[in-house]
Amino acid sequence: MQQPFDISIGNIDYAVFPEGNDVYVIFKEGKEYLSIQKDTDLQWIKLDPETGTPVFETDEEINAIGREILAYVPEEEEGDEDPEED
Repeated sequence: MQQPFDISIGNIDYAVFPEGNDVYVIFKEGKEYLSIQKDTDLQWIKLDPETGTPVFETDEEINAIGREILAYVPEEEEGDEDPEED
């Protein structure tokens, strides 16, 4: 499973916690903000905080967060490469 990571949109920082099945819990500026689910590469759906059911309304902030999630490339950890043998 993917590890949590941070993204920034403009001057706002978000922490992204993957939950599996294309669902992500988003923290905005250190506080739990919302849960989103990927619908398509361009459309993301907000999940109701109480029921977890999809809320079908267009929200550009949610779609911008989704685009950043798709664009995120995890940093490679040091020590992953095998040392060359002499």
